[in-house]
Amino acid sequence: APGSGWNDYSCKPSAAHPRPVVLVHGTLGNSVDNWLGLAPYLKVRGYCVFSLDYGQLEGVSFFHGLGPVEKSAGQLKDFVDKVLAATGAAETDVVGHSQGGMMPRYYLRFLGGAAKVNALVGIAPSNHGTTLSGFTNLLPYFPGAGDLLAKTTPALADQVAGSDFLKRLNAGGDTVPGVRYTVIATKYDQVVTPWRSQYLSGPDVRNVLLQDLCPADLSEHVAIGLFDRIAFHEVANALDPARARPTTCASAFD
Repeated sequence: APGSGWNDYSCKPSAAHPRPVVLVHGTLGNSVDNWLGLAPYLKVRGYCVFSLDYGQLEGVSFFHGLGPVEKSAGQLKDFVDKVLAATGAAETDVVGHSQGGMMPRYYLRFLGGAAKVNALVGIAPSNHGTTLSGFTNLLPYFPGAGDLLAKTTPALADQVAGSDFLKRLNAGGDTVPGVRYTVIATKYDQVVTPWRSQYLSGPDVRNVLLQDLCPADLSEHVAIGLFDRIAFHEVANALDPARARPTTCASAFD
């Protein structure tokens, strides 16, 4: 991202923050716009920050994260390898919004990512799919609608609750050993629904509801990832738990 201060491949992690942070955008997002809030927030706090574009469809510019999630996970694998080679770090931390909080779990489970990732922080992640407030429950009543969705926008089909992809991803448990997991959700989420489906089960998991930190926070699915500094404060805590400070409504001004 030119002039943004992140995606600087000359950045070397400090002793205080020894792992580079890889940001993974959501469906219809991209490596710049999704992170205009969080990337500078982390950069000014001393992190080496990187972001990638993934899930591109031919003929579709700007809006990414639409290709098959399995293929996108392979793109993440290649990008993490590139970041680790450039920074000299042994591991990275991954922070993702929406699909970007779920897709890395495929990389961790099936593509060797657990050896290269210390922590995964999901902001409103689609870990168990979504009903889109019940909309996806209507698909069986429209013959061919599901097939059309899978053909034109595979990532959307992969994220429908109960999809074959999600069954494969979550079979045998939500987590893999050696990785710390944090999920940050908002009860006002209207995209990944029901919002409790975002939570993970397993060891080394911390599930956080934004409104438990600040009851006055009204952020929905987009806002929690794009500009909610209360959520950002909790992301920073998840990346550096040894120096974590309580997240409250006042964290919006931190």
